[in-house]
This record gives sequence, structure tokens and C-alpha cells, in this order.
Amino acid sequence: MVLENKLKITDQVELARQEEKISKKRAKDIFEKDYLSTLQPGTFEALRKIHQYLFEEIYEFAGDFRKVNIAKGNFRFTPLTYLEEAVKNIEKMPQSTYEEIIEKYVEMNIAHPFREGNGRSTRIWLDFMLKKELNVVIDWSKVDKNDYLLAMERSPVKDVEIKQLLKQSLTNKIDDREIYMKGIDSSYLYEGYILYKTEEL
Repeated sequence: MVLENKLKITDQVELARQEEKISKKRAKDIFEKDYLSTLQPGTFEALRKIHQYLFEEIYEFAGDFRKVNIAKGNFRFTPLTYLEEAVKNIEKMPQSTYEEIIEKYVEMNIAHPFREGNGRSTRIWLDFMLKKELNVVIDWSKVDKNDYLLAMERSPVKDVEIKQLLKQSLTNKIDDREIYMKGIDSSYLYEGYILYKTEEL
């Protein structure tokens, strides 16, 4: 299944390649133009704007709520019926401590508000919160991919693992572009190009 895209690409591998190339360039722009300074950390509007900035050249739905229910493996992300309300509640969650910020990140992952590109967008969103509130960010190159995926899978039930895993990779190099880019680096993409199970409405 190939997502409908502005580039009119019908091959999944080619779409993945172009998506990687464009979204990385756009992510670099976000950093170099200090785009995040115009946004409010921890808000859905900030996440929406990040997603839109990364993917607007590729998808019409950039920055828009998904219009399908999605699941990965046996886990179903927040159903459409409750999605907007869930996001409003997440936005109200506190973010003054490391634990609170990770809890907020976990909840937004469960919501999975967009059709594609949730991982990259929410990692930038997470680092933005950590930077503004605690003066640290995550060095994603130090986070083991498999450990991360397992911890995130279990996080809706128990978030201790993901908190411990990410805490070990905190750095105060908050203005280092290389560290920032690791969160969306294709060679280290955590969501990969997973075919989600969807239910079209």
C-alpha cells in the first residue's frame, strides 16, 4: 500500500527514499531557522506545526488529524472517535519534570494523531519540551533501537522502562545540530516504514 502523495509516486521504496530526503532537509531547516522558537512547547499546535513543516511537500494531510483508525501488531492507537479529545487532555498534562515530560510523550505516541510521520514529529516535540523545561535533549544515537521499540510497546501499561532508557541518553548539548538530527535520521528511524493496519472511514 502506497500512501497518496503530492509527488505522485506509486512505488513504496521510492516514496520512502524521497520522504526521507525531504523530511531531513525540512528538519534541518527547522533547526537552522530556529522555527521552534515560534512555538509553545508541549502543545498539540506545536506538534501539528512540526509535522506540517516536515511533510507538507509530500502529503496533503501534513499537520492534519488522521482519518483512519490504525494499529501496529496487536496494539490499536487511540480510535478516531476519541482522538481529538485525547489530544486535548494530553496537552493539559504537566511538563515540569523529566518524568512528566516522558509521560506526555508516551500518551501522544498512544494517540498517534497523524497518518504517517508520528515518530519523527513527536521526537522533535519531545526534545523541544526537554530543552525548554530542563535544558537537556536526548542523544538518540545512544538509544538502542530494539530496546526503544520494546519499551515503547510496553509503555502504555508500564512506562518505567522508557523513562530509564531515555534518561541514560540525556545530554546538555541542546544546540548541537548533529544530536538534534539523530531523532529523524533515516538510518536510525524508529518507526521505520511500517505498514499500519488501517480502517478507512
